Amino acid sequence: MNYFLTEDQIEMRDLAKRIAEEKMRPLSEKYDEEGIFPWDIVEIMRQSDLFAILIPEEYGGISGKVTDLAIVTEELCTVDAGIALAFGATGLGMYPILIAGSEEQKQKYLGMIANGESLAAFALTEANAGSDAGAIETTARKEGDTYILNGTKQWITNGGEAGIYTVFAMTDKTKGARGCSCFIVEKDTPGFTFGKKENKMGIRASATRELIFEDCVIPAENLLGREGTGFITAMKVFDKSRPMVGAQAVGISRGAFEAAVKYSKERQQFGKPISSFQAVQFMLADMATQIEAARALVMQTAKMVDSGAKNYAKESAMCKYYASDVAMIVTTDAVQILGGYGYMKEYPVEKMMRDAKILQIYEGTNQIQRGIVAANILKEF
Repeated sequence: MNYFLTEDQIEMRDLAKRIAEEKMRPLSEKYDEEGIFPWDIVEIMRQSDLFAILIPEEYGGISGKVTDLAIVTEELCTVDAGIALAFGATGLGMYPILIAGSEEQKQKYLGMIANGESLAAFALTEANAGSDAGAIETTARKEGDTYILNGTKQWITNGGEAGIYTVFAMTDKTKGARGCSCFIVEKDTPGFTFGKKENKMGIRASATRELIFEDCVIPAENLLGREGTGFITAMKVFDKSRPMVGAQAVGISRGAFEAAVKYSKERQQFGKPISSFQAVQFMLADMATQIEAARALVMQTAKMVDSGAKNYAKESAMCKYYASDVAMIVTTDAVQILGGYGYMKEYPVEKMMRDAKILQIYEGTNQIQRGIVAANILKEF
């Protein structure tokens, strides 16, 4: 479908596609197998100004538009969603600064992200606080012109690799979610360490670690916004970031679909390619239609966000859960079309199926997304 991309967007898309095909694809299997963080690809992204697409021009970037991020994310994830998360998770970690940061904070940190000097990470989840963000146990106690952080964050993407962390902690536990605040924490801050790198089912080239805060002292000026506004900031972040998860899903789906089509035309059974069998044709037709529907929803939501609309929580939740559900359907069907070969690691679709699963879980489970959609529908009628 034609989304009437501008010349700049076509250039961004083509750049991301070249990086994915020429640099990421040859390393994809090895990095997945060995769980290697793709610092060499990050360097290529940095040299190509890919990280600058995350950031608005006034802070040293070249875009900052959600539509542009969706276009780039899809291309990268068509080849390898795990490697691509070095880019995508940096966008997620950057958003609290862009949304709630002071002008000084934006000037200081967003420029570092735009030029690829530092990756970023978003630290909300804990062992007992995932979908229930109000159950956060990490605390931030103010002492003079500092805050002292104590607690542990779990399953943080880019953990241990990023230099900039946006961390959510309770400044007043008695207020529940309204006692949550958000802070910028730099990697080498004393009292801030990391747990082991998690051994994951999918997105294995992406680093996932615990963040551990033990009397970690940060300047009071690292508070984002006001005390007690952290939960609101997190929800605003998700409204902007969920279309990027949808774009990740579209990319994975497209990669699996393309592999399935190619295989179906090459694989011979009963003297002819399996693409000539109606059963396979119908599967391919469904896969293609689902991908187009998911992409249309993602692109429309991204454009809605970029247009300055005031409320797009429903649409963001829709495209996150719909596109990620499609990714699981499409990758599963791709494995089925490839049959025994699809189950083998020598072919990419089994990896894509493993990578797709996390999309239904992180940044709010798909069950939570359906609740958000339903709540907004009921407000409208």
